[in-house]
Amino acid sequence: MPVFDFNNTPEKNKTPQCTYTTFQSNEAETSPEKPILYLDNSRRQWKHHSCGVFTNPVHRTSFEFKEEQQGVVSADILRIDARFVSLIRWLGENRISVRLSGENQEEGYAVYKIRETAFGGGTKLSAEDGFLQFMIGRLLSSNAPEEWAGDEEEEADGDEMKLTSIQSITDFMTCAGRTLPDNIRLWARRNLAVARSHEVSQEERRHAQRALSIMMNIQWKNNYFESIDPEEARRILDEELYGMERVKQRIIETIIQINRTHTLPAYGLLLVGPAGTGKSQIAYAVARILRLPWTTLDMSSINDPEQLTGSSRVYANAKPGIIMEAFSMAGESNLVFIINELDKASAGKGNGNPADVLLTLLDNLGFTDNYMECMVPTVGVYPIATANDKSQISAPLMSRFAVVDIPDYTPEEKKVIFSRFSLPKVLKRMSLKESECIVSDEALDAVIEKYADTTGIRDLEQAAEHIAANALYRIEVSHVSSVVFDAKMVRELLD
Repeated sequence: MPVFDFNNTPEKNKTPQCTYTTFQSNEAETSPEKPILYLDNSRRQWKHHSCGVFTNPVHRTSFEFKEEQQGVVSADILRIDARFVSLIRWLGENRISVRLSGENQEEGYAVYKIRETAFGGGTKLSAEDGFLQFMIGRLLSSNAPEEWAGDEEEEADGDEMKLTSIQSITDFMTCAGRTLPDNIRLWARRNLAVARSHEVSQEERRHAQRALSIMMNIQWKNNYFESIDPEEARRILDEELYGMERVKQRIIETIIQINRTHTLPAYGLLLVGPAGTGKSQIAYAVARILRLPWTTLDMSSINDPEQLTGSSRVYANAKPGIIMEAFSMAGESNLVFIINELDKASAGKGNGNPADVLLTLLDNLGFTDNYMECMVPTVGVYPIATANDKSQISAPLMSRFAVVDIPDYTPEEKKVIFSRFSLPKVLKRMSLKESECIVSDEALDAVIEKYADTTGIRDLEQAAEHIAANALYRIEVSHVSSVVFDAKMVRELLD
């Protein structure tokens, strides 16, 4: 369809026609083969770099090129990535001059990069380009909206663009469009109205602005997960953990399940075992395999549910809870939530039981923070809990996890862990060669015997640290080339 030229159309009441269609895309990068949009190039081929503005602010149907000899010429938008409809609309409404990078293809001029230029098509970028590139990056990392209402009316804002915090949030909300979850988009509109209102107290405006800043800086993703290479997952597990074949098998089973369903399992992992057996290390390895950010929650330090759920905005010193802050620190809604010492969760001393708050998080039905006053999606949260004594965990909490028992290491396993993992890791950190710090077989037996009555491998790691430090001291002070530890030396050193 042709685009209407408002400057030359005598019939002012004509409604401009929308010339483009949208397409769904979840690509994280753009290229000529994976563009942001296509422009009509049936009449002429456009340059690789073309400057101009998006026009027709009601339907955003064309782009006006600024050319030296031809003057201003326009081309209809044919197709556009649904994630970028609101951004193109914002660029058009604000008459922001941009430079497009594109390639002429059979389907049209494929635009894969948009940069802002100074007025008149110069090359100097203005301050707003930082926001524009941030916005493009966020949209590329978001998921395509399930449906797009091309003629949907957004709340209009007649203010000039200013790089204040409120205005930046406003611009972000406008450009993000339906890439935000519906309930968060509506929540943001309400809070933006409060933040701008002069009919509420300054404290209420401050809380609304703070909540908006937190919420808009989180990338809200859907629950679709890309396939994970089981062999790479196994390599990471072998690199991080010695033995533990049952644990590794359970994790690989989880990976295969994700590859089949492209969603996280309904249950997280509960790792139960003595202290120092590597439960936290397993959790970090899983986060690495899933390629997700991770956050930790230490239940032994939580004695009031409000620490998790946040406090109401009616209080001057109100703030979000630990769970919401975890989303904020991660910067996205898909993350591994490591809950340490779950067996301490039932020891609440305040206004309730912290374990009850965890139940809502673990059900993946959404979590509501008292400060944010909005239910946030938790379908992309994968919980991994650790505990020493599962008998202290309530039945409702236990039912939310797949339980994996982790036994203590045998003396032979501890020998292997010390000689192959703990000591080499410490030597590398201290820039010592293996030939400079040698632990004999008898010395190794003495180390294992020293800590025979302790669980886990933390004592072994501390012993490796002590032995390596002593070797470094002897090399630097006594000017020896290497130190060979025997059983007697080890016993004297560790006593």
